[in-house]
Amino acid sequence: MSPHNDAPSPVGSYAHQLGGSAMRLSARNGTVRPPYSAALNSDDESPDNTSTDSFDHAAPLRRPLVPGVYVPTVAFFEPETEDLDLDTVAKHAVRLAQAGVVGLTTQGSNGEAVHLTHHERQAVTQTTRRALDNAGYHDVPVMVGCGAQSTRETIEFCREACRAGGDYALVLPPSYYRPLYKADSLVEFFQDVASASPIPILIYNFPGAVSGIDLDSDVIITLSQHPNIVGCKLTCGNTGKLNRIAAATFACTPSDVGSGFMCLGGSVDFTVQTMVGGGSGTIGGLGNIAPKACVKVMDLINAGNFKEAKKMQAVVARGDWAAIQSGVVGTKSALETYFGYGGVARRPLPPPTAEDINKYARDFKELVAMEKSL
Repeated sequence: MSPHNDAPSPVGSYAHQLGGSAMRLSARNGTVRPPYSAALNSDDESPDNTSTDSFDHAAPLRRPLVPGVYVPTVAFFEPETEDLDLDTVAKHAVRLAQAGVVGLTTQGSNGEAVHLTHHERQAVTQTTRRALDNAGYHDVPVMVGCGAQSTRETIEFCREACRAGGDYALVLPPSYYRPLYKADSLVEFFQDVASASPIPILIYNFPGAVSGIDLDSDVIITLSQHPNIVGCKLTCGNTGKLNRIAAATFACTPSDVGSGFMCLGGSVDFTVQTMVGGGSGTIGGLGNIAPKACVKVMDLINAGNFKEAKKMQAVVARGDWAAIQSGVVGTKSALETYFGYGGVARRPLPPPTAEDINKYARDFKELVAMEKSL
């Protein structure tokens, strides 16, 4: 878990907040800039992109985000070829929905988004959406990880996510050229993406994945005023930051819809803290292994049974620490050991050794036992 840094925002970084306006004043040079979407053709596609059948250019059906447990899903591959195993992608999505999670996220770190082509990303999202619909889970929304290193490609990802059946985009800040960014570069990035995206976006704050960039509460609160920015995922683990954002945005909670803004903890090992602090729920990778346990913790909190919730969260937190340490390699190994599917990650991630497999089995044993008892 990254350090809980929340430095104050630079004074004077924001000359104008976007609000509902399509034209924005640049804090950097004082000039009026047109919306970024003007620079993109609505049909721009990446070279390896192909049509996504019935979802292609369809008007999105907006499924509302509701408080609860969201899971960033794992991508699965054929063992010999590393081709996508879409049958397992579909079955896994339905297993999670049956466990009671309120939404899924494709193209996250657990989904090995950085290992997928544009077309493969769309195939995973489309398969997930269709599997949910075919199983009767029409109301379960799908968020799609859409972060990229340029504003232009991020917008492309958002458009492709929409065409593939995604309801929302989850967007990391770009980081490759971090030393060259101005004070307001990331604010402009999120505003430009939000203005051009056909689906609403959530800000993804995960310092460990973006060269240590840690968006503070002032920045996220400012960005929350954009009409197409509807939430945030805080994998920084900073519950003070979460509390400030939730209070300032009047975030949606199980007992009060508030403004509708979703303030989500980025790991299930602080579910109790997230909900007590006014959060909307969690998006946590451990839900791939133990979705019922994650949902049960949330149910206990909502019922006011904090004593049992804390006891159960202790088990979940120990399991989450194993997942944090082993990443997607350990998560897939545990799925294979305990549920008969999972496989291995794409190269260059190494397959687990026999010793690794045994260790992951031990590390997740307590959690899986609880999961299978529910």
